[in-house]
Amino acid sequence: MNLSALKPASGSVKTKKRLGRGQGSGMGGTSTRGHKGAQSRSGYSQKSHFEGGQMPLQRRVPKFGFKNINRVEYKALNLDAIQAVVEKTNATVIDIETLYSNGLVSKTDLVKVLNRGELKAAVEVKVHAFSKTAAEAIEKAGGKAVTL
Repeated sequence: MNLSALKPASGSVKTKKRLGRGQGSGMGGTSTRGHKGAQSRSGYSQKSHFEGGQMPLQRRVPKFGFKNINRVEYKALNLDAIQAVVEKTNATVIDIETLYSNGLVSKTDLVKVLNRGELKAAVEVKVHAFSKTAAEAIEKAGGKAVTL
């Protein structure tokens, strides 16, 4: 094998386009840039996302979503969880402190009682909010629903 005899594979090397070398080359005159317009001139650079004056995609597409800054978020607590606390502690009053000490809520949570499960004990429940059916279920069991 002789290093001086090495050649690239046939068809792999193409000759470079020689622009602006006269009309006979086929690439003289405007040098393949066409007539007039920004792209025909030197120093042209296109802004990213530019679509030729058409409204760009990132401006056409609606920005979905809405965050309500006035939203009040409650920690949901069901009647079956309250029943479990009553069975565990034999408490007659269930308030935020009782729920916190049993690991159901954090101190800063706003709590809302919902009507899943069944409450058998007559207890006074003191939380921030109740669903209508949960309040009825507590009173039906002989307890009291107190809103803080």
